[in-house]
Amino acid sequence: MAEFDHETLRASIGTRAGSVSRNDIAPALVAQAIAGGEGKFTADGALSVTTGAFTGRSPKDKFIVRDALTDRRVWWDNSGAMMPEAFERLLADAVASYGGLSVFRQDLIAGADPRHQYAVTVMTPSAWHALFIRNLLIRPNEGVELSPAARAATIVHVPRFKADPARHGSRGETVIALDMSRNIVVIAGTLYAGEIKKSVFSLFNFHAPEAGVLPMHCSANVGANGDTALFFGLSGTGKTTLSNDPARPLIGDDEHGWGEDGVFNLEGGCYAKTVKLSAEAEPEIFAATRRFGTVLENVVLDGNGKPSFDDVSLTENTRAAYPLTVLPRVAEGGAGGVPKTVVFLTADAFGVLPPIARLTPEQAVYHFLSGYTAKVAGTERGVTEPQATFSACFGAPFMPLHPTIYGELLEGKLRESGAAAWLINTGWTGGGYGVGKRIDIASTRRLLTAALDGSLEGAAMRTDELFGFRVPLQVPGVEAKLLTPRATWADAAAYDRQALKLADLFRRNFEKFGDGADAEPGPKLALAAE
Repeated sequence: MAEFDHETLRASIGTRAGSVSRNDIAPALVAQAIAGGEGKFTADGALSVTTGAFTGRSPKDKFIVRDALTDRRVWWDNSGAMMPEAFERLLADAVASYGGLSVFRQDLIAGADPRHQYAVTVMTPSAWHALFIRNLLIRPNEGVELSPAARAATIVHVPRFKADPARHGSRGETVIALDMSRNIVVIAGTLYAGEIKKSVFSLFNFHAPEAGVLPMHCSANVGANGDTALFFGLSGTGKTTLSNDPARPLIGDDEHGWGEDGVFNLEGGCYAKTVKLSAEAEPEIFAATRRFGTVLENVVLDGNGKPSFDDVSLTENTRAAYPLTVLPRVAEGGAGGVPKTVVFLTADAFGVLPPIARLTPEQAVYHFLSGYTAKVAGTERGVTEPQATFSACFGAPFMPLHPTIYGELLEGKLRESGAAAWLINTGWTGGGYGVGKRIDIASTRRLLTAALDGSLEGAAMRTDELFGFRVPLQVPGVEAKLLTPRATWADAAAYDRQALKLADLFRRNFEKFGDGADAEPGPKLALAAE
């Protein structure tokens, strides 16, 4: 297939637009957003915006063009399919919808490693969306140079254009359509900015494995000795809190690749959740929300223009988008070496999993494919007990290929690097939610430090009879009883029942992966044990 001419597409948008502003910096974009009534200043000078009906992603409205490249590669059980001819109509109509509008063009970089880069151009009629993506991706000449070999990608962002299901093959008026063969994305019918960010990640996740790169929905930091650590975890597990360590510069907080020489950030910014944000718990993120150029998305302001981070009347998915450069300690060049430590975080509200466990490469792949955490009871009417949540690779909505492809890549990387893999539970002990208590953050930090500094290498461990992983018997500064969850329960038999229930939830979730569907989470039942 001949290489697609992205500049022709971008020029066709420009000829229809009333004007095109190219690569405006933050002050100009903020001024345009305020002048256009797109947002308003907070008392601290950040830009406050709202996204209307859509305050989160629309996964059911996301489609991949089904063509010769994607037909046999995409995991269609997890992705909607759009026929090429429908996409062509959608693209043509989206381009036509720019007619007479003021368009903001941003030419940015995705990927700090020049061997695995994308030259991403976002075309949007919204100044605040242009500012958002400028904050989130890598800005050229800010520590990362654009490689001449970078793949071109174009995002056609028309948030107020309404798709026609009969004409465009969409589900409704909202659509996020990705043409993987030409690296074109059309986003229509939603103001939620996260769709732009995650579309770039989805393009990367499709192509990266072909180059032997493992795409990862994780945060990463690096120690004083150059030891890189990865942190995987779903919402509420403490990924952002634990990876933001004053002693370990941050590589990035969300999207990375693991290539030949180590880890690199796909982005140049942070899209941090702000619900219940406080200066005491997360001072760096809190400070970033008070700076000029930061975009606060769906954050309620009080009568004085101050953010009310505890107010979730618009959504619990309140966000702040800001460049990494505003943080005090960031890894130079957005990259780190080959990981020494890989951490899977879970908040087990069932109170079953130990606060830390060592995983073999096979067990690491199992937990990577499972992507487990648990939501607490009481979040929905009628929910009286914890609800297990599984998201393959800790980011299933953004992984176009079958999860086992990413799992095999991870196993190979772990074996080649010798990286230690750990499961850390930041959830409950002494019983499930409502009975037990949340594992205290001080203990979790001590456990994490022990995993990172290597002090647990050679430590005495027991093998969990049900799940098969090894659990340290002692960790300095941590109560020994905490390391054996069954011992923290007043009713040991109740713990056993809960543990069997959780193991069965793992087993049933794993059935969707086909091969290994009969696997069970423990050595007796032949799952994930060497």
